[in-house]
Amino acid sequence: MTDNEHRLAREREEIAARVASFKATQERFQRERQEYYASTLGNAWSGFQQKTA
Repeated sequence: MTDNEHRLAREREEIAARVASFKATQERFQRERQEYYASTLGNAWSGFQQKTA
């Protein structure tokens, strides 16, 4: 491989690593949003429904 091909391969690897990191961060944010809803908003809505029933 030439120097240019090595450079391009390294750049592709770096981009792939950044995309993977971004995807992992987005998945973590999604889990945190779901947990927040379940623990806070879900419980509040459940309590509201019990009082009106």
